[in-house]
Amino acid sequence: MKLGLGIDTGGTYTDAAIMDLSDGSLVDSNKSLTTYPDLVEGIKNTLNGLDPKYLKDISFTSVSTTLATNTTLEGKGYPAGLILIGYSISKKMPTDHVLSIGGGHDSDGNEINPLEGLEEVRDFVLENKRKVASFAISSYFGVRNPDHENRVKEYVRQLTDHPIVCGHELSTSLGAYERAVTALLNAQLIPVIDDFIKSILSVMEDAGIDSTLMMMKCDGSLVKIEEAVEKPVESIFSGPAASLVGAGHLTSFEQCVAMDVGGTSTDIAMIRDGVPQIDDQGAVVGGWNTMVKAIKMRTSAMGGDSHVWVQNKMYIGPNRVIPLCLAASEYPSMIDELENSDKYSSRIMTETLQSTTFFISKGSKAHCRALSDLDGQEMEILDAVEDYPTSIMDIAKKTEMHPLMFTHILQTLVKKRCVQQIGFTPTDALHVLGDYGRWDGRASDIGAKILSGYLNISKEEFCSNVKKGVVDNLALDLISYFADDVKTADIEKMMNCSDDMTFRIKHPVVLVGAPVGAYKADLEKTIDGDIIVPDFHEVGNAVGALVGDVIYRIELLIRPSSFGSTQYTLFSGKERRLFEDYKSAVEYGITFVEDSVSEYMKGYGLNMDKVKFELKRNDIGSMGTLPLETKIEGLAVGSPRGGA
Repeated sequence: MKLGLGIDTGGTYTDAAIMDLSDGSLVDSNKSLTTYPDLVEGIKNTLNGLDPKYLKDISFTSVSTTLATNTTLEGKGYPAGLILIGYSISKKMPTDHVLSIGGGHDSDGNEINPLEGLEEVRDFVLENKRKVASFAISSYFGVRNPDHENRVKEYVRQLTDHPIVCGHELSTSLGAYERAVTALLNAQLIPVIDDFIKSILSVMEDAGIDSTLMMMKCDGSLVKIEEAVEKPVESIFSGPAASLVGAGHLTSFEQCVAMDVGGTSTDIAMIRDGVPQIDDQGAVVGGWNTMVKAIKMRTSAMGGDSHVWVQNKMYIGPNRVIPLCLAASEYPSMIDELENSDKYSSRIMTETLQSTTFFISKGSKAHCRALSDLDGQEMEILDAVEDYPTSIMDIAKKTEMHPLMFTHILQTLVKKRCVQQIGFTPTDALHVLGDYGRWDGRASDIGAKILSGYLNISKEEFCSNVKKGVVDNLALDLISYFADDVKTADIEKMMNCSDDMTFRIKHPVVLVGAPVGAYKADLEKTIDGDIIVPDFHEVGNAVGALVGDVIYRIELLIRPSSFGSTQYTLFSGKERRLFEDYKSAVEYGITFVEDSVSEYMKGYGLNMDKVKFELKRNDIGSMGTLPLETKIEGLAVGSPRGGA
């Protein structure tokens, strides 16, 4: 058999799926916990759970990962230097190493100031090359004329062997600030993704897997690892993109809505004509506006591992914890500790201070001790957390501190990924109700008794309320995805008006994620539509990472060279070219798009007869009989898995 391997490292779980590439059928799958800070350990654990007889026949491997997303969210990218040409930025930037020099162009690509300040560039690079791992360059209207960016890049290349990124290489859209941010984030991520890919290759070698390796981008397409390393910022949100592509494959739908209920969050996106729907606005991650074209999606911070806690009433989230049932399956002694846990007064309880809460530092202590930003108290609390479930009272005894004195420090250590919190979750509630049974339900049962006791209700009622809360949130997210012009609060009011109110969704809704089968029937009470839970839904993301296509998008612009001129200028990410008349510019532009698509696809071993190609031309405004602006767009889709 010719087999393919898909791997997805999510916020909570790392999934793997093996597929027979001849017919698209799945032959094996597995999932294990994602490990922090070293994602590779979780990948090894997942591969070790696969049938080893299949591994030698794997000829194609693809991965999707949260690494770029998490690194950006946490501000943990490698330091990078930023060189701005022809402008400066007063807004906050994700670096302290910034230089602004003279130069730049106007919106027609004409030079407004000559490039100057190369001596300053030299001093900046030599001064910072030991402080940063890469450099980013962004010029004013660099997308309309990249000459200054290219010249500075070539100059910097003579001074250092650090990776160098230009803004025009990542986007053709206007927006000086967003383009600079995109180039800078990309530069910061290059060493991160480079290390990750080297680790993946090492894991594959250890497992005896000799195959092509590709990575999923945030638009649902696959790229070779060489391109993934050059443009790692494009792997942001690749996890949701993988779930969308996986949902399409598992159901054979060319058009559907995918709802991925993960451990950390719930993501909703749509696929049309077999291609993921793209958001025209750039992806926003960690508060940074970028020019990265990502799938159009809606995300909420509620998943199967959202923390369920009480303080006079029940709360779900927003933070993620390890489910009690999962922790107990690995550490059975936790059952006795849970049964004998201390009961706290509701008056002092917080999301951290709960009778069902434990903390664990497995695999992260050495990493965190090396961090320079941990203070003395944080180190003291970290030392009190063992590499097995440790109760708050155990920490209190070791440190001789009252829990109220250190619970905020535990929260900080969780954010820094130095420790992980264990607690009751929707996954535990499903274990108690008998809707899901993957882990040790005894811990879930004890946890439900403890928490329901605070509210004076039965454990069954408590868990039913948890399940209803999750279902209501899923329905709200699904409706809000389509009714994006209506405030979420108003939709929620309508949902609460009557238990009999339903909302019609005409597109098939495909649920992926480990626990989704348990929510389907209740979700159908609110959503009037075709809701499907396909086989292998538990590893839908890994399936998506494997079956993604090579997708190439190209866009160029044709405009009059100046107001009233009969000459026209063509702008692309590669060049700026002047034409004597409009017709010549359009003819050249169409040929340019077709040749660019053909060249790109050829790099993946795909001839154009194996590629689905669509060419669009959009004329805007008019100046006599000719348009003020013409946009030519090309979209090409092909399979990197040969005839599969």
